[in-house]
Amino acid sequence: MKDTNIIVSETNRPFWQLPIAAIFFTTAIFLIFTDIFSFDWSNEYIGHLAYNFKTSVLFIFFGIVFSSRKKVHIDLKNSRFKPTTEIAFFKFGKWKTIRDYEYVSVFFDPNKHEDDRFEVNLWYDKNKHFELYSRNNFEDAIIVAYDLSEILNIDLLDATVPNDFKWIDKDALKAKHYNEKPTP
Repeated sequence: MKDTNIIVSETNRPFWQLPIAAIFFTTAIFLIFTDIFSFDWSNEYIGHLAYNFKTSVLFIFFGIVFSSRKKVHIDLKNSRFKPTTEIAFFKFGKWKTIRDYEYVSVFFDPNKHEDDRFEVNLWYDKNKHFELYSRNNFEDAIIVAYDLSEILNIDLLDATVPNDFKWIDKDALKAKHYNEKPTP
């Protein structure tokens, strides 16, 4: 295992979502500052203030939805990982310790949204797993899974067909995707 850190990341948000997020955040900030600078102790104003507060929270929530990005940081040296949600410069997440890396699997879930049907899971500590990556494309998922399994020096499992799980020959996969000859 190499002494390094790995970051598994969602793709960047589509550009059109960022201006929408900016509009939601700007509207929320406008409502908050309007209430601060026109503060009044009357009962009517307190009701208005409560309504604007709820509306501001809703706008902030939608701003987060349109601008957040998920990443998973894996610290190999200290054997831990941290799933994060990032909004601009802010990162939210907590480190979790991994005792023993087992294998990486690619799983197909037909019940999930079309964009997230193929999951890459890291299995550790005998029966625990963590979802690292999800996409609608098997080829993208298998490449991420392969790269991670190579870095961690662990096996790779194709679990896309229910009740027909298969260990993937990483040498053959490497030859296919990286145009190299398999090792004998």
